[in-house]
Amino acid sequence: MEKNSKIYVAGHRGMVGSAIVRKLRAEGFESIVTRSSAELDLRNQQAVADFFEAEKPDYVILAAAKVGGIHANNVYRADFLYDNLMIESNIIHSAYVNDVRKLLFLGSSCIYPKLAPQPIREDHLLTGLLEQTNEPYAIAKIAGIKLCEAYRDQYGCNFISAMPTNLYGQGDNYHLENSHVLPALLRKFDTAVKEGAEEVEVWGTGTPLREFMYVDDLADACFFLMEQYDERGFVNVGTGEEVTIKELAETVAEVTGFQGKIVFNSNKPDGTPRKLMDSSRLHSLGWRHRISLKEGLQKAYGHFQQEQVPA
Repeated sequence: MEKNSKIYVAGHRGMVGSAIVRKLRAEGFESIVTRSSAELDLRNQQAVADFFEAEKPDYVILAAAKVGGIHANNVYRADFLYDNLMIESNIIHSAYVNDVRKLLFLGSSCIYPKLAPQPIREDHLLTGLLEQTNEPYAIAKIAGIKLCEAYRDQYGCNFISAMPTNLYGQGDNYHLENSHVLPALLRKFDTAVKEGAEEVEVWGTGTPLREFMYVDDLADACFFLMEQYDERGFVNVGTGEEVTIKELAETVAEVTGFQGKIVFNSNKPDGTPRKLMDSSRLHSLGWRHRISLKEGLQKAYGHFQQEQVPA
């Protein structure tokens, strides 16, 4: 990508999109096009078509999506399927119509079968049943991958896809009821420190293994792929490292300064025993993450303390 290229980042206000904008600006790109959802409804086909016709971006990074926790995914199933299908379809089609030179579509690790072998390779896609609670979101993301492949096959478009592992960092969601495990733990331990609590309860046994990546590392990987990768197959983006929930809780306690007792409530569900992405394809291309879990947690906690966190 040339420094004077016009780059449209869809979803620039989200955790991922904002990290990508920060990365592009750090690399010297000034012509970054953004629109808030109030300014442009990405579900509206005509509105998206008009936007592309007017702006004519050279490159597109598609980080926009309707997202939520397990509860929202399960309750608002039609919204998650419809909204995400429309967002990606409208942007990918308009990118084709307006001769966008390259597009990167960002998916989610939930595209893989619930019982996929570990670590999860790209070729495990569509080899088994999805997790029921977030099936609509997963199906929409799979459709996005297949759209990119189809427009490449039929029209020769340079549309690529990347599937990130569990992300955290600046701009994360810290809502107590619908945030993911890492931001939920950060908030829980921070509250315990402020209230002088002697113990913190963590759901489950603490034994499940999870992989986490700081969002700025993902942004770095996205930039790398836009510069270096032009293949049909989508790419997993992960660290290749995993940590138990117990180890994660202990590191969060250290970062937040909590010195009390961590209690694991084994009556609460553990979830999947292990979820690790195989990122060897990306690693073989020469990219690896740089930010360790502890360093990332320190960064995330710093942003958490600065941001206005909803109750």
